[in-house]
Amino acid sequence: MNATLVRINLLRTSAMLLTLAGVAAAADQPGIRAALYPEKERKPAPGFALQDATGKTVKIEDYRGKVVLLDFWATWCTGCKKEIPWFSEFQATYGEKGFVVVGVSLDENGWKVLRPFLDEHKVPYQMLLGDDPTAKRYGIGNLPDTFLIDRKGRVAAAYKEGLVDRDNVEANTKVLLSKR
Repeated sequence: MNATLVRINLLRTSAMLLTLAGVAAAADQPGIRAALYPEKERKPAPGFALQDATGKTVKIEDYRGKVVLLDFWATWCTGCKKEIPWFSEFQATYGEKGFVVVGVSLDENGWKVLRPFLDEHKVPYQMLLGDDPTAKRYGIGNLPDTFLIDRKGRVAAAYKEGLVDRDNVEANTKVLLSKR
């Protein structure tokens, strides 16, 4: 009887260790990398008209002439929250060079959950409240989804359904900013 209990406990312990090893390995995996699309293959970023925290309507066309990092995210998304400090740093570093970060929250409860989050975390870039039609036009499946948009308003890179590779986003941003 004791030998059976020992085997069961060993099996449970082994299963728990394998699970923890899998979680640790997943945490160490690099983020999503994306190559810049060749200029001839870039398509216009889908349009939107979304509201910011003040109620002002913002359109993607408002950013023409700038390199835009468009981030679809939600307050409940762990990967999304991990990217916010990176994107905040990019905004601070490259903002004067014609770069802008725009967050599009897809939280179901809208500003009710978004405002407190923004107040607590002091996100320093433009935040908009997304909607289903906009999410559909951008092909949003799982979050986070991030897009780099060139100065002509075309999608230059897409980081779909996962945490981005920070260095890759920054390198692609630098390339886009170097072109007028």
